[in-house]
Formats: sequence, C-alpha cells, structure tokens
Amino acid sequence: MLDFRNTNTLWASIIAETLQRLGLTTAVICPGSRSAPLTIAFAQNKLIETIPILDERSASFFALGIAKKSGVPTALICTSGTAAANFYPAIIEARESRIPLLILTADRPPELRDCHAGQAIDQIKLYGNYPNWQAELAIPAASIGMLDYVRQTIVYAIERSTFPTPGPVHLNIPLRDPLVPVSDIAVESLETQFDIADFFAGLEPFFAAETSTPPSPPLLRGGERSAVESIVAAETSTPPSPPLLRGGERSAIESIVAAETSTPPSPPLLRGGERSAIEQWQKCSRGIIIAGVAQPENAEKYCSAIGKISQLLNWPVLAEGLSPLRNRAQLNPHLISTYDLILRNRELAEKLTPEIAIQIGDLPTSKELRNWLEKTQPKRYIIDPSHHNLDPLHGPTIHLRTSIENLATLLTLVPPLTKGGLGGVQTSATTNNISPQIPPLTKGNSPLVPPLTKGGLGGVQTSATTNNISPQILPLTKGNSPHVPPLTKGGLGGVLISPSHEYIQLWHNTETQIRLTIDRNFAAIHNIIEPKVSWLLSQILPPATPIFISNSMPVRDVEFFWKPNNLEIKPFFNRGANGIDGTLSTALGVAHRNQSSILLTGDLTLLHDTNGFLIKNKFVGHLTIILINNNGGGIFEMLPVAKFDPPFEEFFATPQDINFAQLCATYGVEHEIIDDWEQFKEKLSFLANNRIRVLELQTNRRTDAKWRQDNLSKFAQGS
Repeated sequence: MLDFRNTNTLWASIIAETLQRLGLTTAVICPGSRSAPLTIAFAQNKLIETIPILDERSASFFALGIAKKSGVPTALICTSGTAAANFYPAIIEARESRIPLLILTADRPPELRDCHAGQAIDQIKLYGNYPNWQAELAIPAASIGMLDYVRQTIVYAIERSTFPTPGPVHLNIPLRDPLVPVSDIAVESLETQFDIADFFAGLEPFFAAETSTPPSPPLLRGGERSAVESIVAAETSTPPSPPLLRGGERSAIESIVAAETSTPPSPPLLRGGERSAIEQWQKCSRGIIIAGVAQPENAEKYCSAIGKISQLLNWPVLAEGLSPLRNRAQLNPHLISTYDLILRNRELAEKLTPEIAIQIGDLPTSKELRNWLEKTQPKRYIIDPSHHNLDPLHGPTIHLRTSIENLATLLTLVPPLTKGGLGGVQTSATTNNISPQIPPLTKGNSPLVPPLTKGGLGGVQTSATTNNISPQILPLTKGNSPHVPPLTKGGLGGVLISPSHEYIQLWHNTETQIRLTIDRNFAAIHNIIEPKVSWLLSQILPPATPIFISNSMPVRDVEFFWKPNNLEIKPFFNRGANGIDGTLSTALGVAHRNQSSILLTGDLTLLHDTNGFLIKNKFVGHLTIILINNNGGGIFEMLPVAKFDPPFEEFFATPQDINFAQLCATYGVEHEIIDDWEQFKEKLSFLANNRIRVLELQTNRRTDAKWRQDNLSKFAQGS
C-alpha cells in the first residue's frame, strides 16, 4: 500500500512496501517524532508485524532474537538523536554473530545539523565499521526517478544484510517537515499517473515462506527439484548465480569436485593432486573434527553433514554444548562431549595429540581445548562460508570458504584412496536399495565421480547380498579390539574396532568413562547447585524446545555438562561479542511466535536487561526463565582475581541483593522459587503456550565454584 498524501508518506510507504515484497515480515519500532513517517508507513502495512517497544536497547536485542530465529532480517526503526546510539550493542552482536538486521534511523535534514537545532547528532556512519553496508538516503522527493532510487536502494540494503555474509545494514533517513500525513495536492495528483504493478515488477521475495535460509534470493529453494538436481541439470539461472555449466565436456559436479569454482574470497580449494586437502585427510588416522557454537538454519542437514564426514574419515567430533550436534547424537556415533574434561588429564591430552583438525565455524568456548590446540599445533582447516577470520589462535590454518554441507557432498563424491574406501567398507554393483546422495551425472565414466553402477558412492563397494544400506553410517572394519569389546561385553554399540583405529578408540573409551562418572556424581547430588542445572536440562526438556543460554557461567556449564541426547533441543546464544547486554530481550525475540522456549541465565545478566520485561504486553508466546540466583557474578569466582578480596566482592562479584519475587511482581511476571530437583523437573515437564514466568534457583556461588574446582579435574581422571 502506497500513501500519496505527501512526499514523506510516499517515500516511507515505498520503503515499507518494498521490504514487504522482498519478504521482510517484522519491524520493531521505537517511539519518536522524526521517525513518524516511517512508523505510520510500517503500521499501515498489514503484511508486516509491527511491534512498538519503548527502550531502544531492548528493542534492538528483541529484533536480534527474531532474526536469529528466522534468518530473515528484522527492521529496526527509531527517531533521531541518542535513540539510535542505544542500538549499538545489538548491532555489534549482529555483526559478530552474523545475524541480518536492517536499521532505519530517522534524522534531521542537513540544514538542521551542527547548529544546536535539538535532538540532532552526527548519525553518519554512527556504527563505525560494524554494518555490512551503510548509507544516508537522499532527502525525499516525489519524482519517479527518485522513487526508483529509494526502491532499489532498499533492494540492495536487504541483499547486503544477507549476502555474502549476514549482518546489520544501516540506512540513515533524513526527513523534513511535515512529519505527519497532511495532504499535499501535488503529491496526491501523482497517484493517478502511478502504475504500482509496473513500479514493483520484478521484485521477488528473498525469503520463501517455508524457509529462512540467508543469504540467497529466490535461489535453490526446493520444490519438486532439489538444489543438487537443479545444479546438475543447470536449470538455475536466477541471479546472483551465473549460468552454471549448462553442458559441454565438464559437468557441474565434476567442476565442483575439481574446485573449478571461483567464488571469492576462497583460496584454491581441494584442487586434487598428492597435496590436496582431501587426500591429506584420507591418509590421516589422527584427525579430529571440532564443531563449535552454531545456529544453522537447518540443524538436521548440518548435523548429518558433520556425521557423514566423521564417518568417512573415521575421526571423532568434539562438539560444543552450544552446537545442535549434542541434541542429535544419533546422527554421529563419534560424538565427543567431554573434551574439556578429557584434556585436563595431561597424559591423555598428550596421547590424543592430533595431526589434522577440521574446525567448523567458531571455536568452542573451552579454554582447555584452545590451549591444547596451541600446544599441539595440528594443521587446522576452518570450514565456514563467511569472510570472517575465525582463527584466534593464529596457528597453521587454512580457511575453506564453504559450508559443511557442501564439504560433505565433496567428500562423498571423491573416490577413496584404497579399494576398501574410508573405513574399509566394500560393496558390489548388485547392492540393492542404497540411497545415493547425488545420482550419476552422465552415462559415461568420470575420473572424479565414479558412476553408481560401478561401485556406489565415490567408489565404495558393497557385497551382492547387502540390502538397505544407508550411506549415512559406514560400518568399521571387522576385528576384535582389546580396548572395545563387542556389545555383549559392554562395547560401543557393538562396533568392533580394529587395532588400526586406536586413536578414535581412545577418544571413545575416555568419553564413555567420563560421561558415566559425571552421571553418577550428579545423580547423587540432592541439594541445589548450579552445575547440575545444565546436565538435567539436557535430559528433561520437551523435544525441540528452543533454549537461550546466557553468557558467563551458563554457557560454560553447558559446555562441561550438557549430555548428548536426541531431543532436538534448539540452542540460541549471543556468542558474537559474548556480552551480557540484552539477554532477556534477545530470548524474548527468539521465543516470540515460536515454540514455548527457555532462557537459562544468572542474576546479574537478568538484572542488566530488566527493561526487557516491558516487551511483555507485545510478546506472543511463552518463555520460562530459569534464574540461577547466586547474588553476584559467579564466573569471577573461577578466576584468579577471586583470591584478592578486597576489592573482589564489591567490584567484581558485585552482589545486588535483589528480591526477584518483588521485581517480577512489578512487571506482572509469574515467579516461583525452586527448592528441589523433583519440583524443577515437574515445572519443566510441560511448558504453557503463553506468558513469561521465572523459576528461581538460589545457589551459593562460592560453593558452586569450589565444586567445579574440586571435580572438573577429578572427572578427567575418571573419578
């Protein structure tokens, strides 16, 4: 809907209409006068949910949470002056965690700047280098050429918020009076000459309704033809993709395998030859895969891809607690969740020294892991499609700018080095019901992709009697092992591992031993302590529950103790800049119009964002806040500074002595103190569909810290 009442209403309504047609569904709006044309335009567009929020910092983190959940940019609108400055922390987090946001800040026109006109600050490049792109729009004008300009600028802004790496985009929008929708006859007359269908012709949603995958425009969306089928058939020509090898001697997949793709900014990737990355991986028996913090749009595909690579290479996967892998354990039989504890055992850490490490995305939080990688210096490959540098250790690393899903496809297609394949799996041409990942491309043979009729996936062979074999899990070679007995004697799921697999075997054995030790210890603890909360949550939450895990101690306890499960729990977090700002507001954004959700947080983090409770009246959904109240900053008890008091208690622990029951009553939020673990489990066995509630667990931070200090190293010894 376009509003022709005056120049500002027309300008603002074209911005809103263009965004709606591109697929934007949500706008978070902070009150103010200068932004009135924008507010009116978005409020009038019935296909965009518009949410008014008083506090700009809360609003920006709420928008961030919505974008985290959906992968679609959320619009964030405010008036001129310091209002825009309050968005800054969320914009930093959006950039660092690669979340698409579109920030629209209203501004005074140039003639009212630098002259003490009031509520006017320098808003040009207000957010420094954090936006993916930033620009100031021209002063609104009601001419076709200028309206074309603003439409296409919005199209480019949406593109830059999602491609090549998702992140924030800032548009500063100067507006002259009138800011209210009073009539202007000259503009109203333009409506009769304006062809809306022609003006917006060619605009297509960047985000299909059934998916939220950034950063693609309507590209490879699915339907009857899958993305791979479309690429192989070279039927996709939708920009920004160039025409993809629509025929000729080399097929699309052959070119991908041979790394003929030239997508910047990747270095020469997997080019083949003796020193290619894939051949090095295939030859290496002491490799590890490190799966760091991740919020993939399709967790099932992401976890399956990692599981496939792990099994093809026969390498363990060290999975961060904030990775979806721990909540889909069945997809990866080589999952290692206790790596932080394992590496506290110096003798074991030395025995487990890797030669190669594949790092997927950001590194896990664990300091033990990072120190071990720095000490052992394996050759490290970082797999991530973004342009970010994800190597804080500055070790011998190679960034492969691709997705883990693409890498899994490549590894499936590349023939093994030996007749037995990776892991010794052999099949024959008569194998029935094998589900290939990609069908043969041509009837002829390819040196890179062996046809399925002559050896299955990438030359893997199966016997004539093998039926219904799934390519997701490759059995290991036969042979008894003194370390891993068969299933009837307590082995790892009955998998028989040969002596040639001692490295991965050692990881498995240690994981099993430490996991059992952790479980026994927590099962015997009846008093309320903070570390047990994460362990218990991983077992009792309803399936597919979204959980936002706050920074400081909660993310670390999740990494230490979150137990692998198959509940498909969905972890969310702000691990871009790792701050505690806006935690409640972000969690509410994740939970808004979502499945009933959980926030796990400490008392200081919650207090830092209590204005988030003001969102309550506009919030649609349910959020249970699990509040660990240890009256201060528990993480500081784990640091050397805790030994120096004063000034530790007053200036680091900073206890606030807040009565949370009274605080919740002020905002009309349900509150309950949890006294025992059975009550805790009962309260989480069913999550309502609406409202916000707080479940408060009161703990002693010194006792919790001492428990960790006493037990983390003991667990590493298996005791």
